[in-house]
Amino acid sequence: MIYIHFPFCRSFCTYCGFYSETVSGCGGRSFESWTGQVCEEASRRTGEILATKGIDTLYFGGGTPSLLSLDCIDRILEALPGGRGHRYSEFTLECNPDDISRELCRALAGAGVNRISMGVQSFDDGVLRWMNRRHDARGARGAFEMLRREGFDNISIDLIFGISGMDDALWRRSIEEAVALSPEHISAYQLSVEPGSALAGKVERGEYREAPDSQCARQYELLCGMLSDAGYSHYEVSNFALPGRESIHNSAYWKRVPYVGLGPGAHSFDGDRTRLWNSEELSGWSASGETLGDEDMRVETLMLGLRTAAGLDAQWIAENCDGATVSRLLGEGALAIVDKKSGTRLRIPENHFFVSDEIIRELI
Repeated sequence: MIYIHFPFCRSFCTYCGFYSETVSGCGGRSFESWTGQVCEEASRRTGEILATKGIDTLYFGGGTPSLLSLDCIDRILEALPGGRGHRYSEFTLECNPDDISRELCRALAGAGVNRISMGVQSFDDGVLRWMNRRHDARGARGAFEMLRREGFDNISIDLIFGISGMDDALWRRSIEEAVALSPEHISAYQLSVEPGSALAGKVERGEYREAPDSQCARQYELLCGMLSDAGYSHYEVSNFALPGRESIHNSAYWKRVPYVGLGPGAHSFDGDRTRLWNSEELSGWSASGETLGDEDMRVETLMLGLRTAAGLDAQWIAENCDGATVSRLLGEGALAIVDKKSGTRLRIPENHFFVSDEIIRELI
């Protein structure tokens, strides 16, 4: 299970807090230089990568990986265990709609990419302009249709809700447009103010006020209902999929499966107690790390497992959480019993997903 962070964008979105650099501002340091360093890091960490092969996935995130040339992708694939000919069970590449072309689609398919994650965010042109996105709604629809024509049958799109000034009717129209395209997967996130983002600056200057919780809760409920009616399974707080199309890669994160992150700002985990993260710099990035204690592991297992519809083993919760709190939450409907063939589990029901953080804090 491998994540590769591509830290370049043509421009910054209003809300984005991920590490990235603008293409024009990278001081002459090229994609080729970044590619060479990722290849070197991959070779140096081959043993760690091989240890993650129980979940055989590859994910190019960013930044905007759809800016990469096929040559750069090929060089990285060749540096990974198995080489360029290896076919991953899931190979995802994040794309911006305005980068999609027939040539790109064919290049990605030839490289083995079998899943596209496309940052649509909204189907309203006014909202897209406010976000400083480079595409418009028509461009997003056209990009999706191009991917379909070129044979991609596993496409995820991102949407954002909870934007101050975006009323429920406008949000409903974006969901309707998304459903009309029938993507296999939809990720929907409530707008958050990330440190260092342009949005954080707007908040500090009094140019933006966050949407009230009541609006965010309504729009989340609308999302859940409309996607359920359209046949999507709500398998994680922010993620919805048609049957059998859940993200293998992202699902593994929530199960604490080991993974290796390559590139500046990327994170890694050994599946037990060790986390590593790369520094955020374009050249010569280095790794730091931490060892999780017993309490860290307990909290992390709760936070990740209870974000999912699968929940956590009931016996594990009984052994790691206060019994009176668990009983009260069950009585309030904030926890629900799920009978699985492998044993009884407890989950947060969908109608309480919006307040899942508060429920998890009570269990912690």
